[in-house]
Formats: sequence, C-alpha cells, structure tokens
Amino acid sequence: MEPVRWGVLGVSAHFRLRVFVPTRDSELVRIHGIASRSKEKAETAAREFGIPNAYGSYDALLKDEDIEAVFIPLPNHMHVEWVKKAADRGKHILCEKPFGMNAQEVKEAVEHAEKKKVMLMEAFMYKLHPQWRRVRDIVSTGEIGRILSVNTIFAYDLTDPGNIRNVLAMGGGALRDIGCYAINCARFVLGKEPARAFGLFNRDPGFGTDILGSCILDFGDAHSEFTIGMQNHPFQRVDIYGTGGRIVVRNPFNIFPDVATRVSVITYVGKRDLFFGPADQYRIEFDSFSRALREGKPVPTPPEDALNNQKVIDALFRCEKSGKWETV
Repeated sequence: MEPVRWGVLGVSAHFRLRVFVPTRDSELVRIHGIASRSKEKAETAAREFGIPNAYGSYDALLKDEDIEAVFIPLPNHMHVEWVKKAADRGKHILCEKPFGMNAQEVKEAVEHAEKKKVMLMEAFMYKLHPQWRRVRDIVSTGEIGRILSVNTIFAYDLTDPGNIRNVLAMGGGALRDIGCYAINCARFVLGKEPARAFGLFNRDPGFGTDILGSCILDFGDAHSEFTIGMQNHPFQRVDIYGTGGRIVVRNPFNIFPDVATRVSVITYVGKRDLFFGPADQYRIEFDSFSRALREGKPVPTPPEDALNNQKVIDALFRCEKSGKWETV
C-alpha cells in the first residue's frame, strides 16, 4: 500500500515529542512537508526531522498538490479556521483536540468538510490503543455487569505564562485541554451521550483560565465524575464501576509507547491484570487514518464525535456561569 503524503501545520512540541518518531517509522505515512509562519523555523524543523519540504506559511503547504492529508496541532482557537481552509484545498484532515471553541464552530467545520468531501477526524488517539479496545470489549460483553459510573482524574502542573494552555484567548484551560479526554472516555465506555452536565471550576487569578474542575455527567442509568487540574501533582487514572465488577486503567491517556500497559479487572471470580503493548498510540492513529484513506473507508472516529464532545464542554462552561445543571 502506497504511504499517504502528509503535511504538518505548525512546528509544535507535540509533533516533535510524540508524533514524529512513530510516523517516521510507519510504512503507511510519509511526512511530505511542514509549515510555520516563519520560513526559517520551518526549514530548521525540516532539516532536523528529515522532512523534504518546508513552507513559510500554512497556506503555502495547503497549495502543495502532492500533500494528501494534513495534521493540525495548532492552538485550539485556530483549529476550525484551518480545518476549513484545508478542506477547501481538498486535504484530508486529522485535527488535535478539542476540535473548536464551541459547538457551533465545530458543527460548521464538520459540515464544511463533508461538503468538500474530505475525511475529517479529531485526534483522540488513546481509544485506538489495544488497552482501550479490550476495555470496551469487556464492558460490551457485560463481564462487569451494567456500568454505573466512569470516574476519571487527569492532572498536571503547568504555571508557565507563555504556554498556550495558560492563555485564555487561545483556548487554554483545563476543561479544553484535559477535560475533553475525561468526557470522551466516558462517552466511549458507555457508548452513549449524557443528557446534562454539572461542573465546579477554579480559575487562575492571573491567567483567567480554569485550572481546577470537578464535574458530573448524567447518562441516565449511569454517571461519570471527573476531576481535572493544571496546577496539581501530575496524575491520571480511570475507574469503571459496574454492578458485577470494576476496571482500573492506570495510564489511560498519555500511554508510553515503549513499555507495556496494565489494566486490572476485578469481578466476583477475583482480580486479573491484563498487559498490552508496547504499542504507540500515535502510530496507530496515523496508520488507521492513512489506511482508511487508501481503502476508501470511514475514519476510525467519525467527525460527529467531535461535535458531541464539544456540546458537553459547552454545557459545563454554561454551568460555571449559571451554577445549575445544564442540558447537553
């Protein structure tokens, strides 16, 4: 199968740290070009990564007809704009999360991509990892009974004022950066959408961004509770509780690519530990998208999933202002 020729919009730390190596080693992916608003920065990155083409603007990359798909790891407030521009150029799109700043933006972007007949996916890489595929299977077969609750904690410590995660105008804050994972995970595990949401948030007095959040999602016969923090001791974990057992996922999102992961399943029979990998979730993500493109099949996660996730984020921000449960 011929590898898909990809372009990267932006010389991001995320691409450098997590995406470059697995895509470099993939037989289905070729990074054809990288763009920055600074031609010098793009050329430096291209030399460092061994990428054949550098562009001094995002528009210049999109005009390259050899590029078939683009990866968008830009700041949150720029996602929707460049999804639309990439679609206008006929590029298939993998965009980092959260997909946009509000549900109306995301809806417009999804509809625009559909109109332009390009593939579009939000980059929730974690749920393509073998550990999460197995967790979903365990849940769907009823091994731990009917699911009652999905509890998530996701926290890290970041106080650098120059980091985009601490810049409100760029879509910074804990809910958009890591709360989106907790929301997506609950929806993925339960296989349905919450009806309403409630959240309490603390904001940094200088940045104005939400730095601590405690939220509840109401799925009717099941709930999801999650805590997120940006000025906390780093920690992440997901616990899934059912009527007949529970599942513990110790490294749910920032999964190391070079060591095995461990998931515990506890039922009336006893406890067992399942081990998965090593597996690189970013390589799986790019390979899966590229294979779908070549085979003419749907992307692993439909773009409507991004819209549904954003609706929950919007409801939680409304709740912050109203102090009441908000309908999703």
